[in-house]
Amino acid sequence: MKPMTFQPAQSPPAPRPGEAGRRDVKTRLAAAFRLLAQHDLGIGVAGHMSARDPERPDCFWVNPFGAAYRTMQADQLSLVRHDGVLVEGAPINAAAFAIHGEVHRARRDVNCVVHGHPVHGTAWAALGRALDPINQDVCAFYEDHVVFGEATGLVVDTSEGARIAAALGSAKAAILRSHGLLTVGLTIDAALWWFVLMERCCRIQLLAESAGTPAQIPAEQARSIARQIGTPEFGWFQCQPLLAALPSGPDPS
Repeated sequence: MKPMTFQPAQSPPAPRPGEAGRRDVKTRLAAAFRLLAQHDLGIGVAGHMSARDPERPDCFWVNPFGAAYRTMQADQLSLVRHDGVLVEGAPINAAAFAIHGEVHRARRDVNCVVHGHPVHGTAWAALGRALDPINQDVCAFYEDHVVFGEATGLVVDTSEGARIAAALGSAKAAILRSHGLLTVGLTIDAALWWFVLMERCCRIQLLAESAGTPAQIPAEQARSIARQIGTPEFGWFQCQPLLAALPSGPDPS
């Protein structure tokens, strides 16, 4: 009898061409903002999420500065070129361009970047440490996340965005010391799931360490778990129940 594998029951749909594909990206991105709001993962005007335009790979869609996550709609999103030119929509947060433009430029395999200052992720980031493999869920990030250790002020310059992108390398997530969390993905859904999961993992490790010294999963076992639940396909799959639970669903139209 062959051993069973832990594989997702669904796969991301193939992108649609032309304007239909662009509408899909914008609709999914807007839904992702509403999901973050539902989980209290946005505050004030801090935080931003971007998705690469399917036909203009040198451009990305991102939230306009000050727009509410909870009510975000596809038509509100702004289109920005990697060199900072606002192509369409309202002005954006300077940090959104400085970070997202450089990550998208450096990582052609990435179609979505999520950055924010969630409570537990930001608290953990103050420690300047990577997450430990103390449970199965966090193994999705095992040997696949980094700590950006520079203590900096507000990110408004592309040079700092470039340093963050360089530190991220080929990983799916970064803990930005004294700042917050950043995740990336082949799909919007995967990047979104990694962000939600990383915030949860930070919370769990903070709780565990407040009670004692957590036991760690052995390295080879952690790697085996990562190969099953840390893939782009599984990240996308994990996000489907969350998006389906939105009051209006992923697509309010």
